Amino acid sequence: MTLLGPADVRRLATDLGLRPTKKWGQNFVVDANTVRRIVRTAALDPDDVVVEIGPGLGSLTLGLLDAVARVVAVEIDPVLAAQLPRTVASFAPEVADRLEVVAADALVVDALPGPPPTALVANLPYNVAVPVLLRALERWPSVRHALVMVQAEVADRITAPPGSRTYGVPSVKVAWWASARRAGPVPRAVFWPVPNVDSALVAVERRQPPAVEVGREQVFAVVDAAFAHRRKSLRAALAGYAGSAAEAERVVRAAGLDPLARGESLSIGEFVRLAAALHS
Repeated sequence: MTLLGPADVRRLATDLGLRPTKKWGQNFVVDANTVRRIVRTAALDPDDVVVEIGPGLGSLTLGLLDAVARVVAVEIDPVLAAQLPRTVASFAPEVADRLEVVAADALVVDALPGPPPTALVANLPYNVAVPVLLRALERWPSVRHALVMVQAEVADRITAPPGSRTYGVPSVKVAWWASARRAGPVPRAVFWPVPNVDSALVAVERRQPPAVEVGREQVFAVVDAAFAHRRKSLRAALAGYAGSAAEAERVVRAAGLDPLARGESLSIGEFVRLAAALHS
């Protein structure tokens, strides 16, 4: 498989008159060894159907097409979406029939063409990485595992355990759907343009959501309220949500939790108990 190198990426961008934009988080991978590492770390099966969000100029797409049965690439930029099949046909004609491109915003797309996706592998736009990942886990329950490249700081937040400094809303909401772990750093030099932040890989394995007596939306609303004022106790942070500080304390105690604890100390299971107590 011939993968894109720095000269190929720049030539394609020039031919398209493309100027990478921060709006769409366009930092393209130009290092073939990084692409091979991502595909290897993703632990894909030959029969996997991969959804790739933000394929850009196709660096990672080519590596994925060589490893799996089908790739559905969701690209918001209409120019890049139109170019991607031509790039694949030029560099890897033998696997061009494995690709389908969806020209759409990953934050609003629902149904995907063809068989349900079984894996997600993507260099996610850093400004929307968490909502895109959460939406993918929600909308495509057939996705069993994922490997995403995100800003290193975001990787810390997604994978943080309860009680850690970086534990917060992304940590809890991803934990509803899956377990997540850091899968290695990615140097800045492998991108064009070179970003001014560090990057990292996050490996995600889907698991069954917690058993609940209330809906996920209600649990997530409690999570949002608990972290709206990070330094506040649950009693204070949930006062507005519960109606008063006294009622918040009563509910927190009913859930078997300490009213003086902070949201950053609670696991997803404890948030589920808290939401159930609030809505009982």
